Order: sequence, then structure tokens, then C-alpha cells
Amino acid sequence: MDQAQTQKLLVLGASGYVGGRLVPLLLEKGFQVRAAARNTDKLSCRDYASHPGFEPFRVDVMDQDSLDKACQGCRAAFYLVHSMGPDKDKKSDFESRDRQAARNMVTASEKAGLKQIIYLGGLGEDDEDLSHHLKSRLEVGRILQESSVPLTFLKAAMILGSGSASFEIMRYLVERLPVMITPTWVHTDCQPIAITNVLGYLAGSLDNPDAMGKSFDIGGPDILSYAKLFQIYAREAGLAPRLIVPVPVLSPTLSSYWIHLVTPVPASIAAPLAQGLKNTVVCRENTIREVIPQELVSCREAIKRALEHSGRDRDSTCWRDAGEVSVPEWTTCSDSRYAGGSIYEIAYQVHLGTPPEKVWPVIEGIGGENGWYYANALWRLRGLADKIMGGSGYRKGRRSREELRFGDTVDFWKVIQVQKNEHLKLLAEMKMPGEATLEFELQPEGTSQSILVQRTRFYPRGLPGIAYWKSLVPFHNQLFKGMLRGISRKTGARIIKGPIRAGKKDSCRIQ
Repeated sequence: MDQAQTQKLLVLGASGYVGGRLVPLLLEKGFQVRAAARNTDKLSCRDYASHPGFEPFRVDVMDQDSLDKACQGCRAAFYLVHSMGPDKDKKSDFESRDRQAARNMVTASEKAGLKQIIYLGGLGEDDEDLSHHLKSRLEVGRILQESSVPLTFLKAAMILGSGSASFEIMRYLVERLPVMITPTWVHTDCQPIAITNVLGYLAGSLDNPDAMGKSFDIGGPDILSYAKLFQIYAREAGLAPRLIVPVPVLSPTLSSYWIHLVTPVPASIAAPLAQGLKNTVVCRENTIREVIPQELVSCREAIKRALEHSGRDRDSTCWRDAGEVSVPEWTTCSDSRYAGGSIYEIAYQVHLGTPPEKVWPVIEGIGGENGWYYANALWRLRGLADKIMGGSGYRKGRRSREELRFGDTVDFWKVIQVQKNEHLKLLAEMKMPGEATLEFELQPEGTSQSILVQRTRFYPRGLPGIAYWKSLVPFHNQLFKGMLRGISRKTGARIIKGPIRAGKKDSCRIQ
């Protein structure tokens, strides 16, 4: 192994869409990788977590001390950080957060004596018409260039790959709308790039003397309008050509709400992206093609590959699973701050004539195409109401049809605990006056039977939260008993006893 490969590479934003694909690529090339994220639980369950060259590292780029520690002992860093994400409680001022994070990175990189920073930003002319999102991407690049550490600044437009926010917006718009009433930005030119080529440029920039201290526009071989791109997607997906009717009345703000309603992408992501669609994002120069030669993937081929990966458990990363997973303190039942609070609970159990390992695949397969095993129409209705209220809605999706890991999204729930054959805990992402979890607990009973406990717990916010919970108790009682029966049918197991009330958690004060 080359001596340079034994020195660690830092990947900041390793749990994100691009970072989650870059880390295994670098490991495959023989590098030692320090994968940094705010929550390393999302990294420890990845396929490459057991690789001897992989080091998960907890870091918050807004915390100078933790960023300093992350950079120490590394020779180069990939900066794939941005604050625009799907977190439901995150405020919209991503520009100031990105600005401060970049300044922290300058300080940390100089302290650690890094040899190179590689940053992936966005394309666009820096003028008054540029969207806030793209302006922020350029500003971060300029701040990083102030460091004494050489920066390689790669500027990309739309990234084509299964799981990217831009691709998923296009997917849902085209698949759900045979007639598309669109803003005039539908005729704006863009130069998309396949995720494969993005990764090639990122990895190829490392230790490349011709890339040190330079900025490059990166794009695929095609320059086309979004309308043309939509029609290419329709053909590759086997759909009829879409009727696209551009109208001048849809502002970027209205466009973001429209995207939010039609697609699973929340407004926190849709709004900045929609504002950027008005800008022409085409490479002004193509010198990167000489510095890092690679075969460029056409838009048609990139879409074809993305569709082949979609829904087949191959998406290693996805926009909806990126960002911080904040686990509320009350869910751990150990914080005295909540000791006197009201945490409401409904719990039922069934005794099944089959062992836990036979039941677990059904539990782990919940949501998405499998549905919720009971009253799926009501789940969809709840999702529609959530969408109208500005929530994530019933996304009807998950990263894998069979496997769940920490941080995964399951429709409008987030996985916050998973232990094979034993326990699954989901945190609700839907709009409500409080916070809720849904848990499934499996216990062996003898050698060939099991006990399945389903538990929902709710931490209300004020009187509206209490009223919300109490009004839904009768409905929840029927829903959760029905789900247990549905899980039993899906498993093919005989119900020996139940559903009956289950005991409440002893470690929390529950009413």
C-alpha cells in the first residue's frame, strides 16, 4: 500500500447522499477514511462499517473543537457539508450556518496542517439573480479559498442518481403528473451530471497537482431544458410523453409548495431548490475533462441506471435519510426533566405460535410497498392531511424493502432504534401537537413461540397535545389491535392469545 494511502482522509458529511457513496469508493481504492457525521449511528450500520480502513467520527461543524479534532491526523478533507436538509424543525437560515461552518473549517484545516480540501458546490453565475441556495454554495467556496490549505472547488448542477433530492423531485413530478402545469423555468437550460461522474471527479482531485488550488465546473455531456429532461425520464420509465404547460404565474415560492405537495420532498429542501431552477446552470469551461479524464454518462443513461437501482434495495444513500437524527430525550425514559411530565401510552401484545426470527422479517418490512398491515387507506389519509399542513406526508417509501437501519425513513416515520429479532422503534415525523413513537418488541416464549408487543407513546405539547391524544384513543385502540392481527396473518403464524393489553414501561411516568 502506498504510504499516502495509510494517512487518513476526512470525509465531512459522510452520512449524506454524496458522502455515503464516496466513503466506500475511497475504501475500495485502499485509503484510510475518517467518516465524520453528527450522528455516527447512521454510519455504523452501513455495509462498509466493518472495513479495517473505516473510522466513524462524531463531529458538528458548528462546534470548532469537534471539527478541530476531526481534522487532526488527516492529510486531506472532502467538504460535503450543507445545512439545507429535511429536518422538520430546522429553521430556514441555512446561509448563515453554512457561512459559519466554512469559517470553522478554515481554522481547523490550518491547525491540522491539511494538504488539500476538496469541496463540492453548485454551478451558477454570481449575480443578483442567483438563488440564495446557489449563492450560499459559492460563498462557502470563497471562504474555504481563504485558507492557506489548497482548495479544489468542484461546481455541479443537478446530480442524476437514485436517491438524490433533485432526481426524486423529477421522478415524482413526471410519474404523478401526465399533464404538468409548470413555471416558466421548465425551459431553463441545465447541464446535469451523473453521480458516477461526480464521484470520479471527487476521487480524481485527490493529490492531483493540476487540481490543487483551482475551481472547476463539472457537468455531463448534455445541455438541455428541464422540459426535455422530463420527457427523457418519461421515455426511460415507460410512460407516455408528458404534456407540459408552462405558465408565468408560478413564482419560485409557489413552485416549492407545488413540489412539496406532489413529491415526498419537504418544503425545507424544495424551496431552495425551486428558487435555483430559474438560473441557467451550464458549465462555462470544461478544463476538468482534461485534468481528470473519464467517460461522461449521458442524461438518458444516468436516468436508466437510476431507475434500475430504484426499488431494488441498492440505494446506499438517499436525500430523505440525510441530516441529523435527533432522538428526543423523553424516548429514553431516563431524563429527570421529563420525570413529572405526561407521557401517554397504548400497548397491546399477541402470543404467536412461531419464534421471533420468523416474525422479525415482517416487522422489519413494515411501510413502503408492504403498507402498515391494517387500514392502509387511513394511513394514506393521515399522510394527505399531514401534507396539507406542511408536513412530510405519506412518502410511501423506504431505502430498502427488507432491511432497516438507524436513521432510515419509513414513510413518515424515522428509525431511531433497531435490534434484529428484538426491537424496532420509530419516531413520527408527521405534524402533531407533540411527539410520538411506535415500537415493536419481540420476546421468545419457549423454543417455538414468541410474544409481540406493539407500543405507541406520545409526549404532548400543552393542552392541544393532550386533547389530540385523548380524542384519538378509541381509534388507536382499534388500529393497533388490527395491526397486530395483520402482522400475524403476514407472518402466517397462529395467534395463541391476544391481542390483549400489554404492561406499560416501568421506567417512565405514564398516564
